[in-house]
Amino acid sequence: MTSDVIKRRLAAILSTDVVGYSRLMGDDEEGTFDMLRQCRQTIDSCIAEKGGRIVATGGDSVLAEFPSAVEAVRSALAMQEGIAACNIDLPEERCMRFRIGINLGDVMVSGDDILGDGVNIAARLEQIAEPDSIYISGTVYDQVRNKLDLAYSDLGAQSVKNIDQPVRTYRISPVDAAPAPAS
Repeated sequence: MTSDVIKRRLAAILSTDVVGYSRLMGDDEEGTFDMLRQCRQTIDSCIAEKGGRIVATGGDSVLAEFPSAVEAVRSALAMQEGIAACNIDLPEERCMRFRIGINLGDVMVSGDDILGDGVNIAARLEQIAEPDSIYISGTVYDQVRNKLDLAYSDLGAQSVKNIDQPVRTYRISPVDAAPAPAS
């Protein structure tokens, strides 16, 4: 039976990519490549520092897994901060804006690769995330809400591409970066 050879584990999965990457490449391939390389140094470092492992990359995207949802979120926050620092001296139209999706779920393991709905949901959250933002699933929220002092915006259940059930989704940000409450 096939299921006897499939290995599974629970993982926090982080998916990220650059918003408007094709436009940036079309405008300035070499400059975009250099900027992406700088951002990737930040991203790779943040993932390693929080105990994560890069599973896959492709152009402007990174897929990483973590043994802890808390550390995946901490990594994402550090990544966004580091990327903002990389953008500081660039004109707005040349800035790299990353979006990040994080899910906690069961994954199938194939060599160094991970597969399954746990990974797909992280990728779908990343796709619907706004530039410079981090979206987490409800399963991640349940693990981090009492451990990390962040601003959590409940976006409700989101329908995402090729996932049967809507995914409870939250946008997170550092408390000091949260929008001011309405008067």
